[in-house]
Order: sequence, then C-alpha cells, then structure tokens
Amino acid sequence: MLSSGEVREGVDVLLFLDARRSYLVRVRRGERFHTHRGFILLGDLIGKPFGERITSNLGYEFILLQPTVYDYLMKSLRATQILYPKDIGLILVYSAVGPGSRVVEAGTGSGAMTTALAHAVRPSGKVYSYDVRPEFQRRASANLERAGLLDSVELKVGDVSLGIDEKDMDAVVLDLATPWAVVTNAREALKGSGILVSFSPTIEQVVKTVSALEEGDFIEIETIESFLRRIKVKEGETRPETLMVGHTGYITRARKAGPARARSSDKVGPAFS
Repeated sequence: MLSSGEVREGVDVLLFLDARRSYLVRVRRGERFHTHRGFILLGDLIGKPFGERITSNLGYEFILLQPTVYDYLMKSLRATQILYPKDIGLILVYSAVGPGSRVVEAGTGSGAMTTALAHAVRPSGKVYSYDVRPEFQRRASANLERAGLLDSVELKVGDVSLGIDEKDMDAVVLDLATPWAVVTNAREALKGSGILVSFSPTIEQVVKTVSALEEGDFIEIETIESFLRRIKVKEGETRPETLMVGHTGYITRARKAGPARARSSDKVGPAFS
C-alpha cells in the first residue's frame, strides 16, 4: 500500500510494461522475475524511487510503480468471480463506510470487495467477512495479507442466513445467491439508520430482495445498474472502444428505520369547531 517513496525489501512493486501488461511482484534479494521481455533482478530494485524506469536483461523498459488498492483487487488470487471496480466503487459510496466503520460482508469469495472495504475502514474500523466455504476464506486471507490489510478483517466461516454474530454495524454488504434470506438477520445486525447494500447478477434476485426489504421496514430502497465504457483516445481516431464491460449486476441499497407504527382510523387529538 502507499507508504514509502522508495522500494524496500519485502514490499510489493508493480512492474509496468504497457497498458495491457503489468506485474505485481514482491521484492526479495537474490531472486529474478522472468517475463517474455527478459528478467529483472529484484534485489537491484531496493532503494530505487517509485516512478523510475528500469530495464530487463534484454533491454526492455519497465516503470517501477507503487501498488494501489486497485492493483491488489485486479491481481488477486481468484477462487471465484470478483466484483468489478465499477461496482466496488459504488458499493463503497452507497454503504458510506470510512475510517472507523464496522461492516459485515457476506460472502467473502476471493476477497476483492473485502480488500476495498478493509482499505476504507482502516486504521480503526473492522470488516467481519462471512463465507460458507473455508477454502474461499483461505484464498481471501492470502490476498488480504499480501495487500497488508488482514489486520482490519475478521474472516468467519458461517451462513449469514442462519445468523450474524455482530450488532450495531454501520453497514452490511451482501454478494450472495439469496440475499433476501439474510434481510432479517442483517436488520438485527445493523444500528439504527445503518445501510444494507446487496449485489445481484439477476433481476429475479433483486425483486425478492426488495420485497424483503420493504417488509422489513427498510427505507430509501434503490436499485441501480452501472456500465463502464472505455474510450480510445488518439488524434483523429477518438471513439468508444469496441469491447466494453456490459452487465455485471444490480446494486440495491436500503437503510434501516424503526418499525412502522400500526395505523388507526380513529381520530386523535382535540376536535376543532
């Protein structure tokens, strides 16, 4: 993560070759990193400033960059399909998490969303991330440790449709096949005015989730779909790129309110003449 202006042993660096190829590598003395453009002696990087241009043994140029949370997201070890940054960014804003926030997440998967949440809540916040698959938790743990964020996360093997241990949470973030089955438990876990955000790939999931949120006295219920279109920028040829990331999923957001009061047709208060 961004912390120092020069390379130290044991830290990660991003070796940028071009717009399509970059490599996230941990710096260790005595090791080589091999690419199709030659190898780089990793020990030689120690002490160099980030941003410097270096060359492989074949004379090809790389730029030495300090990794960001985006790089850790996109180059994480994957056991499952991860959320795209376009969705992660919206989820972070919709959930209103920040330093000190306490968040429940389910399911963890490969830990991409977990990484973004942990980066947002540090140094004093905490992410409690549930998944029913222990092998997913192990993969996510490795990704979080590499990003230097494992201390901000508690990984838990469990089914949130059966219960959530934590209470008074600022937000609950769901990436599950049946989010509607978790709404009641999410409500119990959230503090008053707390926020639930759910990501679902199909509209049928959204309909069931929104119905459960309405029945559960959530307010400000909103569902959106986000598209991202890259632009090819070149004089005389600027236009949208031919290929784009289309539909990835729907994001539903809602806030916890107090239980609705029973309505009565009886008039209350003084009569006016």
